[in-house]
Amino acid sequence: MSKIIRIGTRDSELALWQATTVKDRLEGFGHRAVLVPVKSTGDLVLDKPLHEMGITGIFTKTLDVAMLRGEIDVAVHSMKDVPTQLPKGIVQAAVLERGNFLDILAFKRNEEFLAEREAVIATGSLRRKAQWLNRYPTHTVVDLRGNVNTRYEKLQTNDWNAAIFAAAGLERIGLEPDNTVGLTWMVPAPAQGAIMVVAMENDEFVREACAQLNHEPTEICTRQEREFLRILEGGCTAPIGALAYINKENEVTLKGVLLTVDGKKKLESEFSAPLGRHEFLGRDCANSILSRGGKLLMNEIQGATLETNLFSTKDLTHEQLALFTDAVRVKSEDFIKVSPNRISAYELKKEKRNVILTSQNAVEALLKNVDASDLKFENIYCVGRKTKRLIERHIGPVKHQEKYAEKLAEHLVEYMEGLEVTYFCSNLRLDTIPTILSENNIKVNEIEAYQTKHAPRRVDDRVEGVMFYSPSTVESYLIKNAPDKIAYCIGDTTAAEARKHFKDVRVAKMPTIESVIELVNEAYK
Repeated sequence: MSKIIRIGTRDSELALWQATTVKDRLEGFGHRAVLVPVKSTGDLVLDKPLHEMGITGIFTKTLDVAMLRGEIDVAVHSMKDVPTQLPKGIVQAAVLERGNFLDILAFKRNEEFLAEREAVIATGSLRRKAQWLNRYPTHTVVDLRGNVNTRYEKLQTNDWNAAIFAAAGLERIGLEPDNTVGLTWMVPAPAQGAIMVVAMENDEFVREACAQLNHEPTEICTRQEREFLRILEGGCTAPIGALAYINKENEVTLKGVLLTVDGKKKLESEFSAPLGRHEFLGRDCANSILSRGGKLLMNEIQGATLETNLFSTKDLTHEQLALFTDAVRVKSEDFIKVSPNRISAYELKKEKRNVILTSQNAVEALLKNVDASDLKFENIYCVGRKTKRLIERHIGPVKHQEKYAEKLAEHLVEYMEGLEVTYFCSNLRLDTIPTILSENNIKVNEIEAYQTKHAPRRVDDRVEGVMFYSPSTVESYLIKNAPDKIAYCIGDTTAAEARKHFKDVRVAKMPTIESVIELVNEAYK
C-alpha cells in the first residue's frame, strides 16, 4: 500500500481550493492524499504591507518549515508568492496548468473615475501600485491586505473607487463582482495564475507522484518569468512584472517591466525565441533592463526596502551605477551645486598669454559667456584629462596638463613663458596654485568663472562609506553628517581634506569616478 501524501496548505478559501485541486488530481492518478492546513505569518499579520515586513515568501515560509520538520509531504502555493530561491532540500515538484493571469479592477459604481483627476484605488501590491500610478499619476493608491474575501469586503465598506485583484483568485473561489474590468495593459506578477507544488528533494515517491500533475507549457513560461525576477532581485520588494507565452508557431515570448514604487519611472523589455532555444529569455530580458538604467531603478527602490551601504556625493549616471558589484547598495546625490557666473565679454575677448583651467566647470562657464572663437588664449594649462579633452574639443590645444593642481603649479614655475597668468576658478577653491605661483613671483589674475554651493543631505547612519570627488564635497558632507564612515576619495587633494576629519581614508588609483567605484568594489569583494 502506497503512503498517504500529506498536502500542506494555508487555510484561506483560495489556498484550500488550490490544495484540494492538487489532492483531487493526485487521487485521480490512484494516490491517496490528505490536506493539512497550516496558518502562515502572511495570514496572521494584516496591519502591515508585505514589503514592510522585510520577508520574501511570507506565505510560504511556514509551510517550508513544516515540510523540513517532516509534518507534511508537499506544499501547494500560488506560484507568484514563492521566492525564486527555494530552501535547501525543497524542490519544485509540479506546476499546474495556468489559470487567468490578468489583474482585474473591481469597482463599486461606474468607471467614470478612470477619466477623473482624483480617485482612490486599493491594492497591497507594489507592482500594481507602481503600474497604476504610472498610468494614472494623480490618483491615490491605498494599502489593502488580507485574503481575497477580506479584501473584497473592505472595498465595499471603505470610501474607495476600486480595488485590484488577481483574476484567477476571484474565479477560483467563485467570487464574481458585478463591476469589473480586465487590466490588459498591466503586466502581471511573474507566474501569476499558476499553482506550484513543492516537495522534499529526497522523497522520490512523492516527487514522482507530483510529476504526473505537471503542465509543461506553464512550467516553461513561468521558469523564464521567475528567472527574470531572480536576476532583478525583486521578490516581494520591487515593482516587477513579467509574462511569457507560447504562440501557435511554437515561439516563446517574454515581456518584463520594472518600475519605481511611485510609478514615475518604468523600463520594459520584450524578447522572443523558438521553443527549445528559449532558455535564456529571462536572462536576456532582465539584462536588457539592467543595461538601460535598471540598476539605478533598483537602487532607488532599495533605498526604501534594503539598507544602503555606500553613498556618493555626486549623482552617478546609469552606466556608472552599473559598475558596482551586487554587494554594493549605493545612493547618489550632488552635494555640490555649480552655476556659471556672468563674465564680461570684453574681458574674455582680451588676449591672454597664459591661462589656467582646473575643471570642466570652468571650461563650461566660459563657453556659456562667449563663443569659443572669441577666446584668444595663447597657452592653456589644465588639470585632468577630461578637462583637457573638453578644452581641445571646444577651445584649442592645451600647452600642458597635470593630474594634480600642485604638479601643475610646479610645472608653471619651471617652464611657463612670462610672469603673469589668468586663473579661471570657482568661489570655493584651494589656495595651492595661487600660493605656489605667488611665492615664485608669478602674478595670478583670478577670474571667478562659476559659483560652487554646498548642498548637503543627511546620510543614513547605517551607510558604511562615502565617496568624495573634491575637497568641497567633503566640506559639504560634514555640514550635516559626522566623519564616522570610510572615505573613498578620487585623488590626493580630496584625501588630504578628508584626513583632517575621517579616520579611514582610501584613495583611488586614478582621479576618475570609475576608479573610485573600483576602489569601493575592492572593499566589498
